[in-house]
Amino acid sequence: MITIRKSGERGYFDHGWLKTHHTFSFSDYFDPDHIQFRVLRVINEDYVDAGQGFATHSHKDMEIITYIVGGALQHKDSMGNTSIIRPGEVQRMSAGTGVTHSEFNPSSAEDVHLLQIWIVPAQKGLKPSYEQKTFDANGKKNRLRLAVSPKESPNVVTIHQDALVYDAFLEQEKSLTYEPKAGRGVWVQVITGELVMNGNQLKAGDGASAEKEKTLRFSANQAAEFLLFDLA
Repeated sequence: MITIRKSGERGYFDHGWLKTHHTFSFSDYFDPDHIQFRVLRVINEDYVDAGQGFATHSHKDMEIITYIVGGALQHKDSMGNTSIIRPGEVQRMSAGTGVTHSEFNPSSAEDVHLLQIWIVPAQKGLKPSYEQKTFDANGKKNRLRLAVSPKESPNVVTIHQDALVYDAFLEQEKSLTYEPKAGRGVWVQVITGELVMNGNQLKAGDGASAEKEKTLRFSANQAAEFLLFDLA
Protein backbone atom coordinates (compact mmCIF):
# COMPACT_ATOMS: atom_id res chain seq x y z
CA MET A 1 0.00 0.00 0.00
CA ILE A 2 1.30 3.41 -0.99
CA THR A 3 0.09 6.60 0.72
CA ILE A 4 0.93 9.99 -0.75
CA ARG A 5 1.79 13.06 1.34
CA LYS A 6 1.51 16.03 -1.05
CA SER A 7 3.88 18.96 -0.71
CA GLY A 8 1.07 21.47 -0.21
CA GLU A 9 -0.42 19.44 2.65
CA ARG A 10 2.68 19.87 4.80
CA GLY A 11 2.87 22.36 7.62
CA TYR A 12 4.36 25.66 6.44
CA PHE A 13 5.75 28.65 8.33
CA ASP A 14 7.31 31.85 7.04
CA HIS A 15 9.53 33.37 9.74
CA GLY A 16 10.99 35.97 7.40
CA TRP A 17 14.58 34.67 7.45
CA LEU A 18 13.33 31.05 7.41
CA LYS A 19 10.75 29.38 5.18
CA THR A 20 10.07 25.86 6.43
CA HIS A 21 7.86 22.93 5.44
CA HIS A 22 7.10 20.17 7.96
CA THR A 23 6.22 16.72 6.63
CA PHE A 24 5.47 15.53 10.18
CA SER A 25 4.29 17.28 13.33
CA PHE A 26 6.99 19.63 14.58
CA SER A 27 7.17 22.56 17.01
CA ASP A 28 3.97 24.63 16.62
CA TYR A 29 2.67 22.40 13.81
CA PHE A 30 0.60 19.40 14.93
CA ASP A 31 -1.20 16.98 12.66
CA PRO A 32 -2.48 13.85 14.46
CA ASP A 33 -2.45 11.95 11.16
CA HIS A 34 1.19 12.79 10.45
CA ILE A 35 3.21 12.56 13.64
CA GLN A 36 5.88 10.22 12.29
CA PHE A 37 6.36 7.18 10.06
CA ARG A 38 7.82 4.28 12.03
CA VAL A 39 11.07 5.69 13.51
CA LEU A 40 11.20 8.58 11.02
CA ARG A 41 10.15 11.51 13.18
CA VAL A 42 10.98 14.70 11.24
CA ILE A 43 11.54 15.82 7.66
CA ASN A 44 11.79 19.59 7.57
CA GLU A 45 12.56 21.32 4.28
CA ASP A 46 14.17 24.64 5.16
CA TYR A 47 15.18 27.73 3.18
CA VAL A 48 17.45 29.98 5.25
CA ASP A 49 18.26 33.53 4.12
CA ALA A 50 21.83 34.65 3.57
CA GLY A 51 23.54 35.64 6.82
CA GLN A 52 20.82 34.05 8.98
CA GLY A 53 20.48 30.84 10.94
CA PHE A 54 19.43 28.87 13.99
CA ALA A 55 20.84 30.23 17.27
CA THR A 56 22.34 27.85 19.81
CA HIS A 57 19.73 25.37 21.04
CA SER A 58 19.65 21.90 22.57
CA HIS A 59 18.54 18.39 21.58
CA LYS A 60 18.39 15.06 23.37
CA ASP A 61 17.91 11.42 22.32
CA MET A 62 17.55 11.96 18.58
CA GLU A 63 19.54 11.07 15.45
CA ILE A 64 19.68 14.28 13.41
CA ILE A 65 20.68 14.16 9.75
CA THR A 66 21.31 17.25 7.63
CA TYR A 67 21.18 17.01 3.83
CA ILE A 68 22.12 20.15 1.87
CA VAL A 69 20.35 20.74 -1.45
CA GLY A 70 21.86 24.14 -2.29
CA GLY A 71 24.10 26.70 -0.60
CA ALA A 72 26.08 25.96 2.56
CA LEU A 73 25.46 25.70 6.30
CA GLN A 74 27.93 26.35 9.11
CA HIS A 75 27.67 24.00 12.09
CA LYS A 76 28.99 24.49 15.64
CA ASP A 77 28.23 22.28 18.65
CA SER A 78 29.06 21.67 22.30
CA MET A 79 31.23 18.67 21.35
CA GLY A 80 33.70 21.08 19.74
CA ASN A 81 32.77 20.38 16.12
CA THR A 82 32.87 23.26 13.63
CA SER A 83 32.21 22.58 9.97
CA ILE A 84 30.66 23.79 6.74
CA ILE A 85 28.12 21.45 5.13
CA ARG A 86 27.64 21.67 1.36
CA PRO A 87 25.72 19.76 -1.33
CA GLY A 88 27.12 16.26 -1.59
CA GLU A 89 27.82 16.10 2.14
CA VAL A 90 25.72 14.37 4.79
CA GLN A 91 25.95 15.24 8.47
CA ARG A 92 24.77 13.10 11.39
CA MET A 93 24.58 14.33 14.96
CA SER A 94 23.53 11.90 17.69
CA ALA A 95 22.11 14.10 20.44
CA GLY A 96 22.10 11.28 23.00
CA THR A 97 22.30 12.53 26.59
CA GLY A 98 22.23 16.12 25.34
CA VAL A 99 23.99 18.46 22.96
CA THR A 100 23.74 22.13 22.00
CA HIS A 101 24.46 23.44 18.52
CA SER A 102 23.90 26.28 16.08
CA GLU A 103 23.41 26.27 12.31
CA PHE A 104 24.18 29.42 10.30
CA ASN A 105 24.18 30.40 6.63
CA PRO A 106 27.66 31.91 6.20
CA SER A 107 26.94 33.40 2.77
CA SER A 108 26.23 37.10 2.37
CA ALA A 109 24.33 36.53 -0.88
CA GLU A 110 23.06 32.97 -1.28
CA ASP A 111 20.21 31.24 0.56
CA VAL A 112 20.70 27.69 1.79
CA HIS A 113 18.18 24.94 1.00
CA LEU A 114 18.33 21.87 3.23
CA LEU A 115 16.48 18.92 4.64
CA GLN A 116 16.73 18.29 8.36
CA ILE A 117 15.78 14.75 9.29
CA TRP A 118 15.22 13.25 12.73
CA ILE A 119 15.20 9.53 13.40
CA VAL A 120 14.34 8.10 16.81
CA PRO A 121 17.39 6.18 18.13
CA ALA A 122 17.19 2.52 19.12
CA GLN A 123 18.49 3.41 22.57
CA LYS A 124 18.22 6.46 24.82
CA GLY A 125 21.11 7.96 26.74
CA LEU A 126 23.80 7.43 24.12
CA LYS A 127 26.99 9.45 24.22
CA PRO A 128 26.61 12.44 21.87
CA SER A 129 28.58 12.06 18.64
CA TYR A 130 29.05 13.67 15.25
CA GLU A 131 29.90 12.50 11.75
CA GLN A 132 30.08 14.16 8.35
CA LYS A 133 30.98 12.60 5.01
CA THR A 134 31.39 13.81 1.44
CA PHE A 135 29.80 11.78 -1.36
CA ASP A 136 30.60 11.84 -5.08
CA ALA A 137 27.66 13.32 -7.01
CA ASN A 138 28.04 10.66 -9.71
CA GLY A 139 27.53 7.92 -7.13
CA LYS A 140 23.78 8.58 -6.94
CA LYS A 141 23.16 9.07 -10.66
CA ASN A 142 20.45 6.66 -11.81
CA ARG A 143 20.93 4.48 -8.74
CA LEU A 144 20.02 4.34 -5.07
CA ARG A 145 23.23 5.09 -3.18
CA LEU A 146 23.34 4.06 0.49
CA ALA A 147 24.32 7.14 2.51
CA VAL A 148 23.19 6.30 6.08
CA SER A 149 23.28 2.89 7.75
CA PRO A 150 23.52 1.29 11.22
CA LYS A 151 26.52 -0.74 9.97
CA GLU A 152 29.81 1.13 10.19
CA SER A 153 31.57 1.59 6.88
CA PRO A 154 33.93 4.15 5.35
CA ASN A 155 31.29 4.73 2.68
CA VAL A 156 28.31 5.66 4.87
CA VAL A 157 27.27 7.84 7.79
CA THR A 158 26.50 5.60 10.77
CA ILE A 159 23.19 5.88 12.61
CA HIS A 160 22.05 4.34 15.90
CA GLN A 161 18.86 2.78 14.54
CA ASP A 162 17.79 0.03 12.14
CA ALA A 163 17.25 2.53 9.33
CA LEU A 164 18.79 2.84 5.88
CA VAL A 165 18.80 6.12 3.97
CA TYR A 166 19.50 6.18 0.24
CA ASP A 167 19.83 9.19 -2.04
CA ALA A 168 19.33 9.12 -5.80
CA PHE A 169 19.38 11.40 -8.82
CA LEU A 170 17.29 9.88 -11.58
CA GLU A 171 17.73 11.39 -15.01
CA GLN A 172 14.72 12.05 -17.22
CA GLU A 173 13.22 8.85 -18.67
CA LYS A 174 15.54 6.67 -16.57
CA SER A 175 14.18 4.11 -14.11
CA LEU A 176 15.21 1.92 -11.19
CA THR A 177 13.65 -0.53 -8.73
CA TYR A 178 13.93 -1.26 -5.02
CA GLU A 179 12.81 -4.39 -3.18
CA PRO A 180 12.32 -3.89 0.57
CA LYS A 181 12.56 -6.93 2.80
CA ALA A 182 9.41 -8.33 4.39
CA GLY A 183 8.21 -6.29 7.36
CA ARG A 184 10.07 -3.14 6.36
CA GLY A 185 8.42 0.20 5.65
CA VAL A 186 9.66 2.70 3.09
CA TRP A 187 9.31 6.46 2.94
CA VAL A 188 10.27 8.36 -0.22
CA GLN A 189 10.84 12.13 -0.19
CA VAL A 190 11.15 13.96 -3.49
CA ILE A 191 13.56 16.90 -3.38
CA THR A 192 13.54 18.15 -6.97
CA GLY A 193 11.93 17.17 -10.26
CA GLU A 194 9.07 14.77 -10.95
CA LEU A 195 9.12 11.11 -9.96
CA VAL A 196 6.74 8.24 -10.71
CA MET A 197 6.55 5.61 -7.95
CA ASN A 198 4.54 2.49 -8.82
CA GLY A 199 2.36 4.60 -11.10
CA ASN A 200 1.94 7.46 -8.58
CA GLN A 201 3.03 10.91 -9.74
CA LEU A 202 5.22 12.72 -7.21
CA LYS A 203 6.58 16.26 -7.47
CA ALA A 204 9.18 18.20 -5.49
CA GLY A 205 8.21 18.29 -1.82
CA ASP A 206 5.91 15.27 -2.07
CA GLY A 207 6.45 12.24 0.13
CA ALA A 208 5.07 8.73 0.03
CA SER A 209 4.99 5.78 2.40
CA ALA A 210 5.02 2.18 1.19
CA GLU A 211 3.93 -0.80 3.28
CA LYS A 212 3.82 -4.44 2.12
CA GLU A 213 5.07 -3.57 -1.36
CA LYS A 214 7.36 -6.26 -2.78
CA THR A 215 8.84 -4.01 -5.45
CA LEU A 216 9.05 -0.24 -5.78
CA ARG A 217 9.48 1.03 -9.34
CA PHE A 218 10.73 4.54 -10.00
CA SER A 219 10.94 6.57 -13.20
CA ALA A 220 11.48 10.26 -13.84
CA ASN A 221 9.22 12.53 -15.90
CA GLN A 222 11.76 15.24 -15.14
CA ALA A 223 15.19 14.61 -13.65
CA ALA A 224 14.49 13.96 -9.97
CA GLU A 225 16.52 13.94 -6.77
CA PHE A 226 15.00 12.00 -3.88
CA LEU A 227 15.67 10.20 -0.63
CA LEU A 228 14.48 6.70 0.27
CA PHE A 229 14.18 5.60 3.90
CA ASP A 230 14.05 1.84 4.58
CA LEU A 231 12.79 1.39 8.16
CA ALA A 232 12.29 -1.54 10.52
